[in-house]
Amino acid sequence: MNDRHSINRRQFLEQTSAVVAGTAAAPLLCSATQAAEASPSAESLVGRLYETLNEKQRADICFAWDHQDSKRGLLRTFVANNWNITKHEINDDFYSDAQRDLIKQTFESIIHPDWHERYYQQLEDDAGGFGNEQSIAIFGTPGQGKFEMVMTGRHMTLRCDGDSTDHVAFGGPIFYGHAPEFNEGPRHIDNVFWEQAIAANDLYKMLDGRQQKEALVATTPREQAVHFQGKQGKRTGLPVSDMSADQQAHLQTVLQKLVEPYRQSDRDEVIRCLQSQGGLETCQLSFYQDHDLGNDKVWDNWRLEGPAFVWHYRGAPHVHVWVNVADDPGVKTNS
Repeated sequence: MNDRHSINRRQFLEQTSAVVAGTAAAPLLCSATQAAEASPSAESLVGRLYETLNEKQRADICFAWDHQDSKRGLLRTFVANNWNITKHEINDDFYSDAQRDLIKQTFESIIHPDWHERYYQQLEDDAGGFGNEQSIAIFGTPGQGKFEMVMTGRHMTLRCDGDSTDHVAFGGPIFYGHAPEFNEGPRHIDNVFWEQAIAANDLYKMLDGRQQKEALVATTPREQAVHFQGKQGKRTGLPVSDMSADQQAHLQTVLQKLVEPYRQSDRDEVIRCLQSQGGLETCQLSFYQDHDLGNDKVWDNWRLEGPAFVWHYRGAPHVHVWVNVADDPGVKTNS
């Protein structure tokens, strides 16, 4: 790649900081700020919920910060595509109407307002609506040091930690997905997350022949394998540092779409963690040739990965997305 198509490391980091953070924040800054001023934070809602729990409820859904589960290890950081962290679904009689409302408000505070409708569509398609098949757990004591609420269900692991968890974005690994149909067609009609893959594939089209060859990988790795490889790890795909300025700029747009569903503080935390590793320039982008629905070379499975950054997108037979982001590859996460 010749010099006129490249930008140096310092310029790229500045661009990542200013453009990515700005792109993620600026168009939605006013609405996000107004929403934050008008509504209590997710963390304050968790605190209010905790205060309403009776002794039986606390015994069933509240745990010590470092609670170890016999099967899942550190329960607070476990992630899966379809699981319940506790046995009581949100819509069970276990919770009062007021408590269910606080849980719903917490969920809406984690998700950006522009994405509420789409997330509720995902929940309707995959679980019959909010509160069905989802459960929560609270780790630590709100208002008394570190605490985190984890919400799980089919195609969902979400966290609300108020930056209690050191070094990681989102409070730990998260998962999102959608299946309007279990076996989706190549166009993924009505899948609320498919536009993320479209953005990534638009970047693939911008690559020249040599770059496309390097970005293409024969086999999709195990989707749950989102542990950090570190700076010296063996990562596949095309190095972002080998992309031209316009290609890198488009990748910034892809990153913005990836973080777009979440509240501004979580978006910002992802960017801070990525910058601490050296920015997007330290990442590699892979498109997987197997499981190409419709054999249309619109790659359903792809992955953006850096030393302590993994965003694994599996689109076949329907969308599963595994996310693990930290500011240091030495951080241990239960992934």
